[in-house]
Amino acid sequence: MTVLELDPGLVRRARQMAARAADPVIALARAHTTVAVERAALRLAGITGADTTYRSGDVPWVNRVVDTVREHCGLQHGVAVPAFHALAEHDLASLTELAEATAAGQVRFTVPTGRARTRAARAARTAIARGLRQVDRARTRRDKLIARWGDPPQRPWIYLIVATGDIDEDVVQAANAARAGADIIAVIRSTGQSLLDYVPEGATHHGFAGTYATQENFRIMRAAMDEVSKEVGRYIRVTNYASGLCMPEMAVLAGLERLDMMLNDSMYGILFRDINPIRTFVDQRFSRQVHARAGIIINTGEDNYLTTADAVEAAHTVTVSQLLNERFAHEAGLADGQLGLGHAFEINPELPESFRLELAHALLARSLFPDAPLKWMPPTKHMTGDVFRGYLLDGFFNLAGVLTGQSILLVGMMTEAVVTPFLSDRDLALANVRYVLNAAGKLAEDFTPEPDGFIAKRAQQVLSEAVDLLERIVDDGLLDAIADGTFGLMRRPAEGGKGHDGVVEKAEDYCNPAVDLLEEGATR
Repeated sequence: MTVLELDPGLVRRARQMAARAADPVIALARAHTTVAVERAALRLAGITGADTTYRSGDVPWVNRVVDTVREHCGLQHGVAVPAFHALAEHDLASLTELAEATAAGQVRFTVPTGRARTRAARAARTAIARGLRQVDRARTRRDKLIARWGDPPQRPWIYLIVATGDIDEDVVQAANAARAGADIIAVIRSTGQSLLDYVPEGATHHGFAGTYATQENFRIMRAAMDEVSKEVGRYIRVTNYASGLCMPEMAVLAGLERLDMMLNDSMYGILFRDINPIRTFVDQRFSRQVHARAGIIINTGEDNYLTTADAVEAAHTVTVSQLLNERFAHEAGLADGQLGLGHAFEINPELPESFRLELAHALLARSLFPDAPLKWMPPTKHMTGDVFRGYLLDGFFNLAGVLTGQSILLVGMMTEAVVTPFLSDRDLALANVRYVLNAAGKLAEDFTPEPDGFIAKRAQQVLSEAVDLLERIVDDGLLDAIADGTFGLMRRPAEGGKGHDGVVEKAEDYCNPAVDLLEEGATR
């Protein structure tokens, strides 16, 4: 694999600065919880279903319990102890029964003390550990199926999107895509779901530009891709979203249903969905702990910065975000092999030497993160609607991916910015990828940029600019840097954004067995 000989001192400095910039935010995340983290803990403990009697739509039982605990005694102590204390007090058999009694106004939640608290905490830990063992079994099952059916024979893995709004139709498109060469199926989420502070129940048949990310939809797609994996003789991976206001819950549901990859970026929701920064950092830490336990590969969202900022001028912000994402991920327990750090082919093709610049940026990422399954994103910003030009541009994107040893290649569509792609569009796009992979083969073995050439110098320049920016962030603070529009030109103040009211500072007696078990790596 081709890598650049970067200045090792500068690389060390970059990681040191990233750690110093991230660590105060990690401390902040450790000191707080959110409604979504508490709901995720109860989901691991086994609560399911929804209250279907609510006038404006179904309300998940987990929301009903967490919201009521917060109303009665606050969430600063965690939801687990009050919930399991009430379960014992009312002699109820399950958390779902507790939710039903809560909805009927029959439960008054309190924070117990003494032996009652010890018993409730022990019962909560036992129930949550049972859920984590289910996550562990799903991970073991994945490993066995990969051993049976095999991984794709080549890298990069081919990543293709389905987005019909009907999970059954998604399955049809996903199966055909896998037969045509796709290795990873990404199920796009219904428009606006990231801003819902609850996870809908059941299968989706009328979504908007995608299906809702629900446990049932996860189960349906994973089961369907298992059948196709058996047919095509390689394990087909499934991707969805652990982002937005329900990031921790999505991570838990993905772990339970054996999804393989999840979009999970430390700052995407802040920048592009205006979700409160503190809420996002607390939620992403817990969600990444779950991903680490489940063996799920995360996909980060640095490619989005280049849709709002210039891909040349802002190249160093992508590198800074990758380094920060790496630090946040490592602290949460993720291994390098789970870091699908994002970057993109988004330089204006009219710019002289644009392809050489793309190679420089891609090789910088590959050289900085040699063991990470980097996710290489296709052109979108400069797709004009000219499908012939777009098809050619996607071919250059595919070639850049081969030359620079990218791990995950999201298939570009010539109809980007024109229509939601048809099956025929996907077929042509996959043909483009197959041609380049077949024709270029192991061309990366023969591609060695000159140490003092254009590509190496450009990569070194971007890395130097990234270190300079990280040093400023260390001085000013990451939250202030985000508020100032450092990333993607989006200004997001620490106290603003959606979901801020769902952030709670932990009390000294805070108890969340899910956090404890994940940090201990324990199974009971």
